[in-house]
Amino acid sequence: MDAESEIQQPALDRTLTPPKVKMLINGRFVDSGTSHWEDIPNPATKEVLATVPYSSADEIEAAVAAAREAFKTWKNTPIPTRARLFLRFQGLIRKNMDRLAASVTAELGKTGPDAEGDVFRGLEVVEHACSIASLQMGGYVENVASRVDTYTILQPLGVCAGITPFNFPGMIPLWMYPMAIACGNTFVLKPSELDPITPVMIAELAQEAGMPDGVLNIVHGGKDTVNALCDHPDIKAISFVGSAPVGTLVYNRASGTGKRAQCMMAANNHGIVLPDANKEHALNALVGACFGASAQRCMAIHTMVLVGKASDWLPAFVEKVKALKVGPGWEKDTDMGPLIRPAAKERVTGYIEKGIAEGAELELDGRDVPVPGYEQGNFIGPTIFSKVTPEMTIYKDEIFGPVLNVVNVDTLDKAIAFTNNNPFGNGTAIFTSSGAAAHKFQNEIDVGQVGINLPIPVPLPFFSFTGSSGSKLGDLGPYGKQVIEFYTQTKTITARWPQDDTGGGGVNTAITLK
Repeated sequence: MDAESEIQQPALDRTLTPPKVKMLINGRFVDSGTSHWEDIPNPATKEVLATVPYSSADEIEAAVAAAREAFKTWKNTPIPTRARLFLRFQGLIRKNMDRLAASVTAELGKTGPDAEGDVFRGLEVVEHACSIASLQMGGYVENVASRVDTYTILQPLGVCAGITPFNFPGMIPLWMYPMAIACGNTFVLKPSELDPITPVMIAELAQEAGMPDGVLNIVHGGKDTVNALCDHPDIKAISFVGSAPVGTLVYNRASGTGKRAQCMMAANNHGIVLPDANKEHALNALVGACFGASAQRCMAIHTMVLVGKASDWLPAFVEKVKALKVGPGWEKDTDMGPLIRPAAKERVTGYIEKGIAEGAELELDGRDVPVPGYEQGNFIGPTIFSKVTPEMTIYKDEIFGPVLNVVNVDTLDKAIAFTNNNPFGNGTAIFTSSGAAAHKFQNEIDVGQVGINLPIPVPLPFFSFTGSSGSKLGDLGPYGKQVIEFYTQTKTITARWPQDDTGGGGVNTAITLK
């Protein structure tokens, strides 16, 4: 999708995204027999795009059973065959990029460029999965003893499951199942019930690429579906991205039943601006980092920390933010789309009211932002608070909406201490022209993703998405080198091949490693 071209209001393709969102079980897209369905409205127009089922216990069991049966053969599928599957899959995603991005815009509200970026960052993980032959290599040491060799092999676990949030319906499902499946596992995905259309569309492309029956399965629902996956004895690993309260419950429930679990959770990301930074570069970058995707992303900058004389830059920043256009994601030049649901708008409005009540200074008020023709949409404009303190609710909580806190400190040391005192450690960034300051920052900051003159430092798939403190539970990240360890078990083999068998038997023939 060309960001400079005219973006048209997306029309739902009823051949691929029917009014009833389907499940994927054992290679077939099927309607649920449940009585519990929820509407999926366009957040800008309130048009109902489709309805999503809350899968029944029997349907969840059928999906897991299909994955369990498929694992028997998929685990032995040659690695080059697996890699070629993902080569075809990535080609189909590229071919359908515009259609997938339009779906993200329709059900989530992202602008065209943001929606395309959502899908593209997932595509990068699929491309990385094509390198599974080198990624899943073990190790070999010859002659650890006389004619004795030791080597390791990385074998798949079995059935794995993923639980994804609403804010990246393209990217985050693709963080999960491509790497799990490339490693030889099978998978059950539960996409967010708020916007499941795009994940199902992408799964259709996976099936078109030749995904064997039962290797990838999709069920839908809320808390009951999540609990069923966490509790199921045949699921060996759970990957989760979402809020801290739910992530903590998922981690405890899954690990309590012997599963591996990785949970990427809440964030409160800080952008530190030193007075020696390139002013225009820093402020322009932070406008996008703070308010892009209406701040419905875990890597958004939630708090801007202005150090020393950089505090004088706040009025210029506010003026830049005022120029952002709020509207439907498909309209040309829109910078910020709607929030996903009326409840999200109500929650963000409540935080703005709390900020005022607790004494923060409202520099820019995004409530009642005018969007002609879309007055019923879930729109909140960019909002900026100054004079924010750590005790305020707007600072302590992850708002997940376009509300920015501004804090002033005297020194870099105070900025680092202020950031490290926050209970979350997902992402941070520093803007400076000083290499020494940048090095000090990256060394002393206790945050997983660190940007230097780069505001949203999400690593490419050959690295690992990290996170620290309250932003992550589990030792291993959701993609990159770490995820190979997460989705495989290491087996160590020590072998001797004697030259002949004419020697005597007995206990003295046991291998002695010396």
